[in-house]
Amino acid sequence: MTQIEHIPCLIIGSGPAGYTAAIYAARADMKPVMYQGMQPGGQLTTTNEVENFPGYPDGVTGPEMMMQLEAQAKRFETDIRSGFITKVDFSEGVHKCWTEDGHEIHADTVIISTGASAKYLGLESEQHYLKLGGGVSACAVCDGFFYRNQEVVIVGAGDSACEEAHYLSKLCTKVTMLVRRDEFRASKIMAERVKNTANIDIHFNTETLEVLGDGQLVTGVRVINRSTNEESEIPCTGFFVAIGHQPNTAVFKDFIELDETGYIKYAQPGTSKTNVAGVFVAGDAADKTYRQAITAAGTGCMAALDAERYLAAKGH
Repeated sequence: MTQIEHIPCLIIGSGPAGYTAAIYAARADMKPVMYQGMQPGGQLTTTNEVENFPGYPDGVTGPEMMMQLEAQAKRFETDIRSGFITKVDFSEGVHKCWTEDGHEIHADTVIISTGASAKYLGLESEQHYLKLGGGVSACAVCDGFFYRNQEVVIVGAGDSACEEAHYLSKLCTKVTMLVRRDEFRASKIMAERVKNTANIDIHFNTETLEVLGDGQLVTGVRVINRSTNEESEIPCTGFFVAIGHQPNTAVFKDFIELDETGYIKYAQPGTSKTNVAGVFVAGDAADKTYRQAITAAGTGCMAALDAERYLAAKGH
């Protein structure tokens, strides 16, 4: 018979949301247990420079910042474990969760901070420069600053791609936008904004074949026009992918209300509450609008405070 572990607070996922929730929960004596998930530290571990998080005047690397957040959570005695939750059952008052090796946990409160994963094209060359931090990014707001007065390429056709292209157009000398189909998926107003921006060059029916570079840094992209089958090279120093994000929420779908793209819905706007009492959400698993480290950290704080109040009302 496997031993069932009963805990006051389970945090699923790390990253700014999970670690901040852990810091608040631990200081409130909720003795939180955190499972770090597939990518300890979350999306920020793929980000070289973080310059927009308050309190770091000289900037900080993503991995370094996550190590500092983890150390802070541990200082208040958060039980941080590697591994991930593969199954949950929230059908009764007690929240049952199972780890990948079958360990069963019953938690009075659960904070979901599983985040989202940026979608990439999956090209070998793209992944090469993404890992090196040498010019591939899925966040213009995070990384656009590093390409000031340079030429960049952005892939995508939706509202967020248009928004990011417009953002980059203010920083970069030229933005080339690659759209796979012969039209935008974006709303009319966003598409018009991009079309009316002088330094944005739009290529329809165009797909990326390869990200070009010198082994360390991106120097251009090789593309193909699907209607003419013509290949060409576009010089650039930055390659931005804006084809969407996938929230890491599939494991909760039978119990937690999700929107059509898989983001967790807040049961009460202005709180971190989900449709299941005692289960809270923080960070990018519910946020498809801002997706910044600072906003994730803020909702991590909210989730821990909501969980603490929930436990207090239950008489814990």
